[in-house]
Amino acid sequence: MLKSMRNIGIMAHIDAGKTTTTERILYYTGKSHRIGEVDDGEAIMDWMEQEQQRGITIQSAATTTYWRDFQINIIDTPGHVDFTAEVERSLRVLDGAVAIFDAVRGVEPQTETVWHQAERYKVPCIGYVNKMDRVGADFFPVLDDIRAKLGANPAALQIPLGREGNFEGVIDLINMEEIRWDASTDGEKMLVSPIAAERETMAREWREKFIDALSAVSDAVTEKYLAAEVMDGAFIKQELRQAVLSRAILPIFAGASRRNMGVQPLIDAVVDYLPSPDEAVPALGHHLKKEEDIEIKCDPKGNPLGLVFKIQNDREAGSLCYVRMYSGSIKPGAVVFNVGKKKRERANRILRMHSNKSEPLDELAAGDIAVIIGLKLAQTGDTVGSEGWPVILEKMQFPEPVISVSLEPKNVGEQEKLKAVLETLAKEDPTFIARENEETGQLVISGMGELHLDVLTTRILKEYNIGAKVGNPQVTYRESVSKTVERTETFSRIIAGKENTAGISLRVEPLPRGSGNRYTVEAKNRTAPEEIFDAVERGITAAFSGGIILGYPCIDVGVTLTDLQYSELTGTEFAYEACASLGFDEACRTADPVLLEPIMAVDLFSPKEFVGEVISLVTARGGQVLSMDSGDASHSRAGADEVKAQAPMEKMFGFMTSLRSVSQGRATFSMEFSHFEKKAGR
Repeated sequence: MLKSMRNIGIMAHIDAGKTTTTERILYYTGKSHRIGEVDDGEAIMDWMEQEQQRGITIQSAATTTYWRDFQINIIDTPGHVDFTAEVERSLRVLDGAVAIFDAVRGVEPQTETVWHQAERYKVPCIGYVNKMDRVGADFFPVLDDIRAKLGANPAALQIPLGREGNFEGVIDLINMEEIRWDASTDGEKMLVSPIAAERETMAREWREKFIDALSAVSDAVTEKYLAAEVMDGAFIKQELRQAVLSRAILPIFAGASRRNMGVQPLIDAVVDYLPSPDEAVPALGHHLKKEEDIEIKCDPKGNPLGLVFKIQNDREAGSLCYVRMYSGSIKPGAVVFNVGKKKRERANRILRMHSNKSEPLDELAAGDIAVIIGLKLAQTGDTVGSEGWPVILEKMQFPEPVISVSLEPKNVGEQEKLKAVLETLAKEDPTFIARENEETGQLVISGMGELHLDVLTTRILKEYNIGAKVGNPQVTYRESVSKTVERTETFSRIIAGKENTAGISLRVEPLPRGSGNRYTVEAKNRTAPEEIFDAVERGITAAFSGGIILGYPCIDVGVTLTDLQYSELTGTEFAYEACASLGFDEACRTADPVLLEPIMAVDLFSPKEFVGEVISLVTARGGQVLSMDSGDASHSRAGADEVKAQAPMEKMFGFMTSLRSVSQGRATFSMEFSHFEKKAGR
């Protein structure tokens, strides 16, 4: 059963054709009976109202289909940088991925981001160069782009027949034949013919390149090649599969999904080259009792263990917990143990999802992905299993939100409703944070970018029908210190007739940017019990998030406990926690505190004639141009120049409108958080 299962994700930059390709896969495998178009707002996988209106994927959608007796679980992920967390949590639980490249633009910024995410989780991939029918499409420079920007080893298994308006099919380099798609059957019928004489030389040359790339990673291929033996298709596929599983080769296919060309060989490749759950890199877990890391063997008969990788709220069913099982199985009605929270819950129902529709399942077994209904406490990243085998799976790391807006309910009645909705959204999305500003009483929500917050506020106002006013976007700053300071703090207070005293000495120092906060203990006094040291640590850790002057969280601050005075009679945990917090605050105030602002990495693509205006626009907003790559060097960008820059996020609000006006709407950009830097003039 495991051998005939594939868990795959479709990943790429925004607008490369992920959802369009997924819709074709569902149509050709018989899962859907019509082709849903993204442009018409009818894509099955883009079921959210906002996805249909905006024409982009916002939430990753899961579905299951069947091809050649193989079960394929597919997750269609978003391509916009603001929704990187959706891609992150999908790749965390998938065994393989299809990376889609735009034949016109080649490797785009978000393609690099998702590729590095796949690398981090060691996910084997296959590549698909889409949009071969578009003006400016060119297959071969995309291969160079992949090699240069991703450091991958692309090997073309197909080469295109024509390009742009003349694209008519592909040459299969394994079986050495031409494949075309019959438009009258929506591409369902494939027309196979021998390679035409005028293309024979080029096909042999590219097959030679492919075999050469394979022989570099396969001894068996090298032996046959040197002995001049004939290599049949089955042997090549077997060796290629091993190379893909070890991420040594990225096989590349070509097509034009919108015109129903190239998709069936891609589905074959998913089955032929991507791993089954028992071939994938084993998941790592930490055994809480033995205090050791262990590899989780994918065995349906083992102890139950799964990871909640996504929570989605359903008005009728409550929380839908998307779970990837790594070991054992769970049946409907079974008691499930949340290992991290040490709580038991009941899995009332188990569903197989098809986008926003579902069907009941009798069992969720190792290697499979499904939805469990009934887990009220579960959050993204939680491990579910059994009490007898307390193993916790590695948690996912999500980036910090860098942009905020305030929300003001129209009346008191709406306030409670709004708080409940924000709680639901925060449970669904780990990069969304809602908090109340203690001084102003305002509700402030934070996210990954303007689009992310726009989507969330639209959902709050329209989907949940809550009356609220939305403030202008605000940047989320950080605070730090710029010099080393030593401080001795004492605390003495009588509470309920009992004296509480504490005395500590601290050293506060700046750390290199990006290294995070650090707390260490050098105190020689070891007569104090462990709980007292724990209380000091709690006080310092809580103070990190409380800020120094303006209340923004502290980053890159090192705190060392250098001395601790302790009295058995009056020393209490409460006193030491309060003393640590006060000592930290006072030390930081005298350590020349600085305000840090988020700096964004900005990637711009602009036609040559507008590059000057585009660069001026970036520098006028306090940006700094880091590099410029001329489109002449790579045909894959169709004459567009790429400009890489960094700019303060505060100055980038409304940048899209200005960019469109100086480039007649032809320049595009994407940006993501890079680092924090001292704010100019502070």
